[in-house]
Amino acid sequence: MGSGRSAADAFALLSDETRVAILRAVARAQAELDEVNAGPTELAFSEVYDRVDVGNTSKLSYHLGELTGTFLRKGESGYSLTHAGERVVRFVLSGNYERPPEFEPVETDGRCPFCGERSLRARLHHQFFLVECPACERPVSNYTVTPAQVRSLEGEELVRSVERKQAMDYAQVRRGVCPQCAGPLSTEVRDIDESPFPDADSLLAVDRCRECLRGYTALLTYGVAYHPASVAFHRERGVDIATRGLWTFNDHLYEGRWTAERVATDPAEYEVVLRHGDDALRCRLDASATVQRTERVRRR
Repeated sequence: MGSGRSAADAFALLSDETRVAILRAVARAQAELDEVNAGPTELAFSEVYDRVDVGNTSKLSYHLGELTGTFLRKGESGYSLTHAGERVVRFVLSGNYERPPEFEPVETDGRCPFCGERSLRARLHHQFFLVECPACERPVSNYTVTPAQVRSLEGEELVRSVERKQAMDYAQVRRGVCPQCAGPLSTEVRDIDESPFPDADSLLAVDRCRECLRGYTALLTYGVAYHPASVAFHRERGVDIATRGLWTFNDHLYEGRWTAERVATDPAEYEVVLRHGDDALRCRLDASATVQRTERVRRR
């Protein structure tokens, strides 16, 4: 950090409710100013004082001094949020530090890769969004969900929100960028000994962020599905791939319309073919699961 504080010291700053209130006040004031497009984005000392319940100006000055350099920056006109301040205050305002509230199981489209069941069920499990098969009771997909999502959405709207977030995340992952911290990803393609789709895709793309260590894992075909060439290919055929959840792709592999295979070993290369009707999109990938070239093919 630019302030030279350790992570422990930085988070210790947030143990004081007055400092958290200051960050909230700056964020809310900036939102109001942006909404009417008036005034500076920096909040003057007097404006902070008017918005925060603090005993006197000396106490406020002390707390501002503690926050400046880590969560606040001081400019000519006043105070604004640093990058760390932005991330922390959005987390606080959204209440995403809390436990997601429970919600009733929701039916969702998709197909079980294990038994072929065509109707799946989504529920909260250990604070994650779990999609499972109601027939064989096996998990099909598991992804993050925030308290803000669960509080503000329900039923099909909640399912669609998780789908859109997952789709955006994996589109970014396949570009080598961590959706969590924007750090670079290291990618390894592994063979799956017991793939649910052994005749279609037995290759797993395992991505790990070098900075925050967040991991992302998906079948090779699924990451390619979010590639711009695939999005355009399917959109032209009336299918919106760009906002679909991974579990909704299972039907393509279950019926063998999407396939993935290793076509070279030194260096490793892979081919993913996404078929739709009589047409197909053939994608060639390198060892890092990055699409190098694409080709559209029409069956005769």
